[in-house]
Amino acid sequence: MAPLRSLELEFPLVDSNFQQFCASHGILSVEDFLIHDLYLLVGSAEHETTSDRLKQGIAQVLSILDGLHQPWLSGMELLEDAQQNKHILSTGCEGINVLLQGGLREGQVTELVGPSPSGKTQVCLLAASNIAKNYGGAVIFIDTGNSFSAKRIAEHVGKISDTAFKEPESQILEKIMSSILCHSVFDVFDLLSLLHQLESNLRSQMKTGSNRVLLVVVDSVSSLISPVLGSSGPYGRALMVSVGYLLKKLADENNIAVLVTNHTVGGEGGIPKPALGESWKGIPHVRLLLSRDCKSNNFNVSILKHPSMASGKTAKFVIYE
Repeated sequence: MAPLRSLELEFPLVDSNFQQFCASHGILSVEDFLIHDLYLLVGSAEHETTSDRLKQGIAQVLSILDGLHQPWLSGMELLEDAQQNKHILSTGCEGINVLLQGGLREGQVTELVGPSPSGKTQVCLLAASNIAKNYGGAVIFIDTGNSFSAKRIAEHVGKISDTAFKEPESQILEKIMSSILCHSVFDVFDLLSLLHQLESNLRSQMKTGSNRVLLVVVDSVSSLISPVLGSSGPYGRALMVSVGYLLKKLADENNIAVLVTNHTVGGEGGIPKPALGESWKGIPHVRLLLSRDCKSNNFNVSILKHPSMASGKTAKFVIYE
């Protein structure tokens, strides 16, 4: 779903005055209406000088939502979609692949949780390089803290053995690096804007048949959301839910694997737990906890949440410097 400002040309009621009114209530996009108390919104509109037009705008957005409802699908249709369109993509990390029975599944959001340094960014870079090389698709890497390293990508590519490639190594590297598109964003509003733009671009991609996006990485999602949670109250949670909703929608509707990272905070009894709280807990389909053996290249990964596997399963993996 689009930002409200993108609807103005097609729907004149959604004008700048309506957008400002909505923004004052923490509503920036169409999906924000889904998590807002509409009775309070209408009541607030009653006190504005342009109340009639504002209420007409609210009704207009609700009609847009009604037209965007997804059709009901039978269990058989969902099974066929999973088998035909939701493929598994190898991460390039043997331990994680074994634990997840192959790797990252298209259509799902997978979250890597762990303290720094626990290997979260390194797994993201390894997955990006492996998927770009072995599946011939595009990778979108959303970098929120200058974590992206083209040098590390090149090193990973050099270590991925594949005798099927007959091209010179330099040409292979150039092709892979050209398939990985990195975007730097430094606040949650830029992230939402980028995700909306990506959604629009993916619709155009399906029409033109251009190189399909297979993986979207957000490293890290918590660094953008945490600052708005503590100070913004319900508005911050609404922004967080909007980000999560968009990521899940992008994954499911476009058959993309989404990989995000999250840090840990102190929990009960001093035991670390994933940041972003209970409201975010339901967003990722798969949640993995990473840790690193002290002063070594050995890492541990365990399942915290998975739709078809028991939590608590663990594996080890190695990422060489």
